[in-house]
Amino acid sequence: MAKVAIVGCGAMGSVYAALMTDAGHEVHAITLWPDHAAAMAANGLRCEGISGDRTVRLHASTTTDGVGICDLVIIATKAFDVEAAARASLSLIGPDTVVQSIQNGLGSPEVAAPIVGADRLAVGVVGGFGASMRGPGHVHHNGMEMIRFGAFAGLSRRSLEASAAIWESAGFKVMLFDDIKRMVWEKLIMNVTFSATCCTTGLTIGEVMDDADAWPVARGCAEEAVAVAVASGIKLEVGDPIAHIRKLGGKIPHAKPSMLLDYEAGRRCEIDAINGSIPRLGQPLGVPTPVNDTLVRVIRARERTLIKSL
Repeated sequence: MAKVAIVGCGAMGSVYAALMTDAGHEVHAITLWPDHAAAMAANGLRCEGISGDRTVRLHASTTTDGVGICDLVIIATKAFDVEAAARASLSLIGPDTVVQSIQNGLGSPEVAAPIVGADRLAVGVVGGFGASMRGPGHVHHNGMEMIRFGAFAGLSRRSLEASAAIWESAGFKVMLFDDIKRMVWEKLIMNVTFSATCCTTGLTIGEVMDDADAWPVARGCAEEAVAVAVASGIKLEVGDPIAHIRKLGGKIPHAKPSMLLDYEAGRRCEIDAINGSIPRLGQPLGVPTPVNDTLVRVIRARERTLIKSL
């Protein structure tokens, strides 16, 4: 049994917490949502979806205070909260602790590494996996395809494999990568394709793929992302990228990307880390990115309007 802290126990983090607890691990779920923490502490955490329907008892709190040293710390916050989460995690880290940073988009490991230590950090990406909160203490998930991990800088293969074994014991499929840039970009092109397109249209992934107007926009986002990856020297190994994206999307047609879920809930979204990364990296490389640039500006404007109305 391992002692695991999940810092940022939103929808995805709650799925991780439930399945790891069900596998017998000591799990501490840390969330800034007081109602969620209170519901988990009082009634347990219910997780339903493709993995089944279970309610588990676990440790839940809004702070890392008193948790103590853990074998594995999973930072599962949004990209813009990684710095705060990494600092809050320092009390959880001992000499042998592995820290995993699992976010959408680019840049999060680079933020976490100077705080928690680059030589204990693993980078993670999740594929074919969507989750949403049904209410405090209740999460639902679609798909459960693959968790991919790679060492950021200096984490031993032995430690990486030991942390991966915790996930495998909870029923997750895990693949380890040496080339983390390739790993992250292969997930990024999927995020870029659907995140902003679904957010602006309100459509699910499957609906976007079937819509005569939405799909060309999504495809344009993908093609620009692939062009930036190629110009950056990233070697994608997915065959035809568009066919690859449609195949993965076809596995979770009813899923809504987290960006759309955040918008619907009135929360800040990760537009800058996902679609925003494409024009940001494309411009100095001379790669035009008009579709992503337009969607980023639209979503930023919608987000400002939404925040003002709250």
